[in-house]
Amino acid sequence: MQWNKKYDYPSSSRATVDGIRRYVLGETKLPSVTSILDATKSEEDKAALANWRERTGQKEAEAITKAASSRGSKMHNYLESFLLGRENLSFFEDSEQYKSMAKEIINKGLKNRLEEIYGVECTLYYPEKYAGTADCIGVYDGKETIIDFKQSNKPKKAEYIDSWFLQTSAYSLAHNIVYNTNITSCVILVCTVDNLFQEFKIQGHELVTYQNLFLGRLKKFNELSNLN
Repeated sequence: MQWNKKYDYPSSSRATVDGIRRYVLGETKLPSVTSILDATKSEEDKAALANWRERTGQKEAEAITKAASSRGSKMHNYLESFLLGRENLSFFEDSEQYKSMAKEIINKGLKNRLEEIYGVECTLYYPEKYAGTADCIGVYDGKETIIDFKQSNKPKKAEYIDSWFLQTSAYSLAHNIVYNTNITSCVILVCTVDNLFQEFKIQGHELVTYQNLFLGRLKKFNELSNLN
């Protein structure tokens, strides 16, 4: 894999306005993709989360969520360091869980597949609509691709990760609008705490469908915001 700084990705800061996380780009404050998706969850999804918390117990559920968030952040940091060439291979010898998870993603998801790297932790925005951060953008399996890294407590099924597909599709749409590209592929690379690697990919017409579904969620978000 090699670096190719083909696109000039902007810098940004973040602020919380009325409980919504926003990206500050110049004078503009755009709602984040994840905030839009959280605010427009279906009643079914909200109920499922509430039921899980009730079954697990609020305190235990909070601990699980916090641990997963911390582990995910550390795993992302190591993957970013690897892609930037800042991390030596000694970290593979470390027994910490998030590092072994990062190794699975590198060995099974990135090596010999990620041909070019355009950027990591890239701020992407759709003018006047929304913004977010893509974990990695580059040429993957021969195609310009949005790449997202995820950790999970247990294996995932494609039908249960719509929010991940919507997230990456929103990034691809923003990239295509701002940089006049034609990104037709999004890849999500997942590793579980048991070091099971999974790959999920949306391409072509399926990606267009998810882009349109996200725009529908964005419309709903704006309608809800106008009511408040």
